[in-house]
Amino acid sequence: MDKDGLILPKDFPELKNDTFLRAAQGEEIEHIPVWCMRQAGRYLPEFRESRAGKDFFETCRSPEACCELTLQPLRRFPFDAAIIFSDILVVPQAMGMEVQMSPGKGPTFPEPLKEPEDLQRLKTKVDVSSELDYVFKAITLTRHRIEGKVPLIGFTGAPWTLMSYMIEGGGSPTHSKAKRWLYRYPEASHKLLSQLTDVIVEYLLGQVKAGAQALQVFESHTGCLGPVEFKEFSLPYLRDIARRVKDKIKESGLDNVPMIVFAKDGHYGLEDLSESGYEVVGLDWTIDPRSARVRTGGKVSLQGNMDPCALYATKERISEIVKRMLEGFGTKGYIANLGHGLYPDMDPENVGAFVDAVHTHSRQLLNCK
Repeated sequence: MDKDGLILPKDFPELKNDTFLRAAQGEEIEHIPVWCMRQAGRYLPEFRESRAGKDFFETCRSPEACCELTLQPLRRFPFDAAIIFSDILVVPQAMGMEVQMSPGKGPTFPEPLKEPEDLQRLKTKVDVSSELDYVFKAITLTRHRIEGKVPLIGFTGAPWTLMSYMIEGGGSPTHSKAKRWLYRYPEASHKLLSQLTDVIVEYLLGQVKAGAQALQVFESHTGCLGPVEFKEFSLPYLRDIARRVKDKIKESGLDNVPMIVFAKDGHYGLEDLSESGYEVVGLDWTIDPRSARVRTGGKVSLQGNMDPCALYATKERISEIVKRMLEGFGTKGYIANLGHGLYPDMDPENVGAFVDAVHTHSRQLLNCK
């Protein structure tokens, strides 16, 4: 803490459980690590209570609130990692776009980008350290308050995913407005994707400087692209982010952190993703674990990939599904997770059963070796 009472990103408590970090690097482990996307979420009654009556993005801008929401699931479950509570759409906000979170509707952009000339509305130079300072403060505060229990993951949305939100004005089943840009305005599309990439690189670097011990890049809208469009409008920017962030971390004299790329429904690009510069490739539930191992050729660690809806099953059934999943992936270079985020109506007890099953079955598998 400095003379003004600010918590500083240094002298963090010693990490007690580094299983997640070791698995990300393909090192030996005692049990398979597990965490869940959206583990800080509405399925927890304490989360709903903390968030009651508060604006979503107002909460995102409060380091104290984000820290509390990040820590809540760790008090209930023996997760092996935490992910900072925030949202991928803070990046378009930093670039000058208004985003609202509408109850029952999700994120909404009152004035989405419609034509290439609308790019002039975006800030040409974004001061990330100022615009997204609240995220960095939340990470630093959480690193101190987590007391070294588990590593803290920072994250961002990927350029194509953010671009599609900015043009669609919210969620979309077809992403047709955003895809129209790819086909009709390829140059403007690349310009926007490049602008987003520049901001994302600085944003991720800032998260590492603030104390993030791993980074995940969410390419949530891969499924609406075909292989050709993916290779032109998504993959080059994912590669660019990994390379530039790693270079900047090195230049800054910081320790390298593992990076995870999660391209949902991107099964057609698995080989490319395994060679895109990330230590870990996250998988959704549409990919067979054994097939994923063969297709990635041992180049990366894998993360995933239980269908979140499996958590509606009985605890006994959850245990069986987890056992089969772990046997498919194997124990080396593997982080257990869901194939997408937790849903609001899920039973916390079944989340606990999932975590316990991963730990129990993985220890048995490792002891059999």
